[in-house]
Amino acid sequence: MAPGRDAMTDVQVIVIGSYNRDHVWRVDRFPQPGETRIGRDFTTGPGGKGFNQAIACHRLGAKTLFLAAIGDDGNGAQAQRDAEADGLPCRWKSCADAPTAATAVWVDDAGQNEIIVHAGANARLDPAFLDGQRDVFAGARVLLVQMETQLATVRRALELAHAGGAMRFLNPAPVHADTDASLLALCDVLTPNETEFAALCAKIAGAQVDPDKLASLSDAELHALARKLPAPTLVITLGARGCFVSHADTGRLQDRHPCYRVPAERAQAIDTTGAGDCFCGALAAAVLRLEGQPFVRAVRFANRAAALSTERPGAAAAMPRYDEVIAHYGG
Repeated sequence: MAPGRDAMTDVQVIVIGSYNRDHVWRVDRFPQPGETRIGRDFTTGPGGKGFNQAIACHRLGAKTLFLAAIGDDGNGAQAQRDAEADGLPCRWKSCADAPTAATAVWVDDAGQNEIIVHAGANARLDPAFLDGQRDVFAGARVLLVQMETQLATVRRALELAHAGGAMRFLNPAPVHADTDASLLALCDVLTPNETEFAALCAKIAGAQVDPDKLASLSDAELHALARKLPAPTLVITLGARGCFVSHADTGRLQDRHPCYRVPAERAQAIDTTGAGDCFCGALAAAVLRLEGQPFVRAVRFANRAAALSTERPGAAAAMPRYDEVIAHYGG
């Protein structure tokens, strides 16, 4: 556990989620079933949705604390070194009965990726561990959580943050089979991508949506679909088509309109791994940095940070710093 509890009394953002050790192969194209491809390059490094988002938030200037589970193994020790190297404060649950989570990632020449994850210790991050961290929940202003851990842990995190008065961001990735409306209602901002949004619409609202056609829907159609989910604000990320914001009411989060689109930013993408995580971490950091300003400005900043991350290889390693985003895109 690092650093000590007294050092985290001023935490602004709590990120709860997964740490994975990523093993990344670069290939010209993805292999077909039964086919062997020769990789052009291989690297290993830190990843996991939770860690990626925490690093993004931390590098963009928010005082961030990461809560996660790791195995009592070499990769777990490496996780702690990864966090320390970036100056990211963490509280780890060390597990003797599960290995540190690991992923296999293929990245092709177009910058697209395919990923396989073994949950390992991430599945051992439980509500009881969070209950032991009440000292930081009492003062944090933002919570950011995903779904690469137990669903009960996600729910408990949202409940603790609600009790402490923090703004709650839920990135429903990957969508858990037992996700229900009551869980979504616990968050303030829900940030699905097209596939996750379609899955939630089907499960929660009984609405069948083609994720490949989502971006081509009108604003009114997208807004109507978004309002079928109980989260007050949705930010649906649409890849190269930018993102769509839907609020439950006009004026929420200082925005002038109940729904709108924010276009994607220019980028020379070489690796999209972790871009969605960068967006989520950047959005959490931006609502603090741009406090009192319209939410659209935070979304625009998150778009820029995510675009810049695609110009670098890797996941956590690709997360940009605030001055880099400003230098690249301006204020």
